[in-house]
Amino acid sequence: MTLYLCAAPAGAAEKDPHEGHFTLEEATAGLEGQGPLTAVLDTSKGQLDCRLFEKESPITVANFVGLARGLRSFLNPRTHQWEKRPYYDGLLFHRVIPGFMVQTGDFSGKGSGEAGYRIPNEHSPKLKFNRPGLLGMANYGPDTNSAQFFITEAAANHLNGAYTIFGECKPAKVVREIAKGPRDMNDRPRTPVTLTKVTISRAAARKRR
Repeated sequence: MTLYLCAAPAGAAEKDPHEGHFTLEEATAGLEGQGPLTAVLDTSKGQLDCRLFEKESPITVANFVGLARGLRSFLNPRTHQWEKRPYYDGLLFHRVIPGFMVQTGDFSGKGSGEAGYRIPNEHSPKLKFNRPGLLGMANYGPDTNSAQFFITEAAANHLNGAYTIFGECKPAKVVREIAKGPRDMNDRPRTPVTLTKVTISRAAARKRR
């Protein structure tokens, strides 16, 4: 199963305020603590607690965290302006396939958009699509990752080597809840499922509160 996005926006990369470079240090600026980097994904079907693989996939994690925290600029497809604000809050799960994965991260909500720039694939020999709950970047070919991501509902070894794995989310039952239900011919849920908020923290700091 291919997780295509859309054709790349012409000329967007040259206009990127970050000029294609955004570091993990920039993405995590101001976060308290020294524990593992985590993301809480609040959805209309329940909460997912995700551990981010910052050592194995630092570019991808920096991109995701920067977008989630509103620190990484993105190109708003509605206004055609570069903006800085929490990117993922309120987005739809625009594609769900029971027994495979759920996908979100398209600001347009149609499954054909990106953030106005691209980041490269990252591959670690330690990481395989061999279990539920893995966070992967959607793309339309090598090194065309942007903002869309998916979470596996089951092992998907046919994706190995083609998509970056950058985290793991639990519980798997929430992914199953997102995936089930009536869908249209494009695998879009007929009843909207929303990623209401993404909260980034260092786990050790969160536990102290």
